[in-house]
Amino acid sequence: MKIFSNSSQQLLEQSINAASLRQKTISQNIANVDTPNYKAKKTIFKHQLEKAMNGQLRAYQTDERHIQFGGKTSHSPAIVVSRNNTMFNHNGNNVDIEHEMSEMAKNQIYYNAMIERLNGRFNSLKTVIGGGK
Repeated sequence: MKIFSNSSQQLLEQSINAASLRQKTISQNIANVDTPNYKAKKTIFKHQLEKAMNGQLRAYQTDERHIQFGGKTSHSPAIVVSRNNTMFNHNGNNVDIEHEMSEMAKNQIYYNAMIERLNGRFNSLKTVIGGGK
């Protein structure tokens, strides 16, 4: 019986890892708000996660070290991409501080929800192990 390595546990862990990466990306954007020619980045996670859950991601592995798609993996399906299609400042920088702050707030709420869910799972296990006490 797999208590700690089941699919929902892995999904929660990947969600937390992706939210952490998203927070780092947003923080980097905010830190570079005045850097000339800096292009804002964003972390893409949800559509990758949905594809993985539906089993649409498949990889042909020619080497055992290749990352597995659609199976059990410890790698986060989040990726970081640059946003090159906008320019807000005269110096070539495209960081919109208001957008970044709102994204940071949304991400913090998401992260906290995933942590609460993970804590709930561990509290349930603790209750079962303790015999309901």
